[in-house]
Amino acid sequence: MRFAGLAFAGALLLAGNMDAAHAADAPIDVMIVGNFHMSNPGRDLHNVQVDDVLSPKRQGEIAAAVAGLAKFKPTMVDVEWPADLTTQRYDSYVKGTLAPSHNEVVQLGFRLAKSQSLNTVHGIDVDGDFPYDAVQAYAKAHGQDAILTNANAEIETFTQTQEAMLKSGTVSQVLRFLNDPKAIESGNGFYRLMLRVGGGQEQPGADLLTAWYKRNFLLCANIVQLAKPGDRVVVFYGSGHSFLLRQCVKESPGYRLVEPNDYLPK
Repeated sequence: MRFAGLAFAGALLLAGNMDAAHAADAPIDVMIVGNFHMSNPGRDLHNVQVDDVLSPKRQGEIAAAVAGLAKFKPTMVDVEWPADLTTQRYDSYVKGTLAPSHNEVVQLGFRLAKSQSLNTVHGIDVDGDFPYDAVQAYAKAHGQDAILTNANAEIETFTQTQEAMLKSGTVSQVLRFLNDPKAIESGNGFYRLMLRVGGGQEQPGADLLTAWYKRNFLLCANIVQLAKPGDRVVVFYGSGHSFLLRQCVKESPGYRLVEPNDYLPK
């Protein structure tokens, strides 16, 4: 009987080790939700003008979008704020003491995390340079103004499309538009066009693109370092970052990219 007991214990140990190994191999699912800035900070080259998202109509639309994303059953939520600020404000949000906020971090990220009873929300934001002034100066001095004019015209059209959709549609419809893979790829064209600005040893366009890549891959480093095998992560970030964040997730071993439009209501 003693040997039978030892054999049974050994089988349990082996099964436990196998379960642990399978858990360690479990993929990490990551959903990058590119969003627009609901509180109009005016920090981008082109800014979407947004009406009051605290209105009953918009609150209903945001609740519907979050309910759709909740079906993914996230175990982790990452947002576009610094870590310490996020921790402090999410704690206040859960306790009901945070002042009403138009910010998309609160409206989307905090709301989703609370709906899943998550104890924390992770702020993954990092500072980064965006040396666009040097690009403008070089283009003006070397007759390359048309490159920037055309590139900015495309972005402005993209911005106006979002505003028009907000006027006639819902928050979820705009989010679906921003997270369509074709729209994401098209939007990234602006940064590739910057490579045309420069010449010889002076390459301000390439410098801008290098700085942009550095910031986005620092963000991605935060995403992959926080997650553990088996996690289901939702990342809320400005839609301009979606292309590189999605690329980083797709190319990282052990990570799977999940499409938000599979969950956002139409």
